[in-house]
Amino acid sequence: MIAFIYRLARWSAIVGGLVLVALTLMSVASITGRALIGMGLGPVPGDFELVEMGTAVAVLFFLPWTYLKGGHATVDLLYSHLPAWAQRAVVLMADLLMLAVWLLLTWKLYEGMLEKKQYMETTFIVQMPLWWGYAACLVGAVIGCLAYLARTATLLGLGKEPAGWTTEAGAH
Repeated sequence: MIAFIYRLARWSAIVGGLVLVALTLMSVASITGRALIGMGLGPVPGDFELVEMGTAVAVLFFLPWTYLKGGHATVDLLYSHLPAWAQRAVVLMADLLMLAVWLLLTWKLYEGMLEKKQYMETTFIVQMPLWWGYAACLVGAVIGCLAYLARTATLLGLGKEPAGWTTEAGAH
């Protein structure tokens, strides 16, 4: 199950990357359309709305993989001077706190999605339902919760990381 969650986080990061590529292409088309307005072209309607929503989705799809690969920021001022058992305790406490944050984030995203759907709120220009963006972000948030649960399980000795697993720092 842990290996599946790690693969899921990897694929979510790839999907997040594809979303950013699509947003980039749309932005280029929109900017080109603005530049060539005199030739009958124009910007992509609602381009900024799509960029806002798409960026949020991409970020939430990237974060689980970033966490599992150890790509997040750390402050090692005191940490590196602690004994190994204390370092493990710090990592475990930090991961448990972040799991709590991710669970809260996921819960609030879910509530926000239901509210946006109930009141049928849409974007101003393209009239796209806002709850669609919340739903897509919710997928990334759930994957984030699973990533923190999987990593915490490995820290507690309840599971093993996939064979050959490495992090950006070489260790976590």
